[in-house]
Amino acid sequence: MEYFCYHRDRPDSVALREELLEEHWAYMDRHAKELIARGPTFADDGETPTGSVHIVDLPDPAAARAFAFDEPNYQAGAYRDVLLRRWRNVLGRTMWDRPGDSGEGNLYLVLGLGEGRAADLTPPPGQDELIVYGPLLSDDGGTWLGTAALLRAPDPDTARAVLTPDRYADIEVHDWEFGGRR
Repeated sequence: MEYFCYHRDRPDSVALREELLEEHWAYMDRHAKELIARGPTFADDGETPTGSVHIVDLPDPAAARAFAFDEPNYQAGAYRDVLLRRWRNVLGRTMWDRPGDSGEGNLYLVLGLGEGRAADLTPPPGQDELIVYGPLLSDDGGTWLGTAALLRAPDPDTARAVLTPDRYADIEVHDWEFGGRR
């Protein structure tokens, strides 16, 4: 089962995150085989971390909760909240095996929080710069709760346009970068 996990930073948690960087990476190293995508999000300045995305394939909701809440930054209080949802990997690939990466444009997390009838269950045509894409689901996989995508785009508005605007209670667009050891 695939899960989307987005830890949102507490204000002024940069020093704590830097202090725990090696612990965080070591924790993620233990889950390397299960990771579909990962990486930090940033404020508009492109430098201040605002959160951390991890899309991971785990056996069940209990394992996903353990993954999210045992993470060292969460345990130390660096995160203010965690969005954890079942997710379906519509593109069937990881961020490491995406085709056609042009290297042009910026990277974004686009997160649409849905309500009502499911939308955007398949990616729109002509989206060659999608890295990963899929619906956010309830724990049992039966209820659509939104859509999450990681993609390359020239600007936030272009990234936002990957989702149907009037089908979401909110669409968030965050600067994102590939995560992992440097």
